[in-house]
Amino acid sequence: MALSKKPVTGMKDILPEEMEIRDYVIGVIKETYGNFGFTSIETPCVENLANLNCKAGGENEKLIFKILKRGEKLRLQEAQGEEDLVDGGLRYDLTVPLVRYYSNHVNELPAPFKALQIGNVWRADRPQRGRYRQFMQCDIDIFGEAGNLAEIELILATTTTLGRLGFRNFNIRINDRQILKAMAAYSGFAQEDYDQIFIILDKMDKIGIDGVETELLGAGYAKESVASYMELYRGLEKADNAVAYITEKLTGILPEETMKSFQEIIDSVEATKGEFFNLVFDPTLVRGMSYYTGTIFEIDMPEFGGSCGGGGRYDKMVGKFTGHDLPACGFSIGFERIILLLLENGFKVPKAGKKIAYLMEKGLSSDKLCEVMKEAQRVREDGNQILVARMNKNKKFQKEQLTAQGYEEFKEFYQEELKR
Repeated sequence: MALSKKPVTGMKDILPEEMEIRDYVIGVIKETYGNFGFTSIETPCVENLANLNCKAGGENEKLIFKILKRGEKLRLQEAQGEEDLVDGGLRYDLTVPLVRYYSNHVNELPAPFKALQIGNVWRADRPQRGRYRQFMQCDIDIFGEAGNLAEIELILATTTTLGRLGFRNFNIRINDRQILKAMAAYSGFAQEDYDQIFIILDKMDKIGIDGVETELLGAGYAKESVASYMELYRGLEKADNAVAYITEKLTGILPEETMKSFQEIIDSVEATKGEFFNLVFDPTLVRGMSYYTGTIFEIDMPEFGGSCGGGGRYDKMVGKFTGHDLPACGFSIGFERIILLLLENGFKVPKAGKKIAYLMEKGLSSDKLCEVMKEAQRVREDGNQILVARMNKNKKFQKEQLTAQGYEEFKEFYQEELKR
């Protein structure tokens, strides 16, 4: 039987044209985040299965690619359940491995610690546009900063990076888990129902306020609580200052310091940012990960029609590993979706020099070959990209292919005469 030429479902081969863009984007990301004081780290792609199943990954914990035990540890005949067969898994995001990494090396790292991590993750998900089973994530995180400086820095670093890549008119939607919980408490919902209520609330952009109200009532929640909850959101739509409106409505339920800090994040970003994005308070923003404890944010790209990244504060997660909670906050760019948008928009990697192809006649003598290679090396030193290749029989088609790859100039070399 012939071997399959196609990659496994949900994974893809990357052609040179896309790889050039990916490498360029990674370079911009590393340089920009480096300017904000973030330092690169790396964690293994395989994590202890208990870590991946620590109730921090939400629905992603159902999508883990699990790894069989090896050697003497794998005893198939004695196995009673899955836990007897597997002990590791491919990471489904970069946050859980990062928190383990930080917990393991905290005494060797500065405080606060600003981490940049770029790497592949794996989820046994249903593939669709911009979503794969193997994909790259790009995260920045700050450990040990309890104040809102972490949120301000993360938002500015992320938006500066997107701006350098040419993105314009996108939104950073921002909310706080404490605001979400306070609005639910104000309306009289039981705390144990919050997660389910937030799942329904998260559909607001698709089904609207009336749709959310219908679903909440259909789920059996008290009419008085649902009416009070919807009144809050309808009032927000009409309010000139949404933060001030929420602050007033939730007095006595939501700590004044929480709203003061939240407003400070908005004011600081607004005072610093350029004109290429908008910061929007969105009280319906939920974010799926259960580990978020405070501020949450999301990148909304109109041309993609959905989220292209997000993050938030997760102050309780380090404690799962160390027994002592420590402030932590992170922001992840949807790397694959950003690449998809750049490809669809015909993005070309900026070049300082020219892309020139040197095409050599087959059978060129050693002396002529050395002459060509010497010249190519000299021109490269001037900042140009030089491709040296043998001339195909169908030279016209070869040039068309190279032109499609961005080569703008051709030089042909023959045995009898060096043509320039």
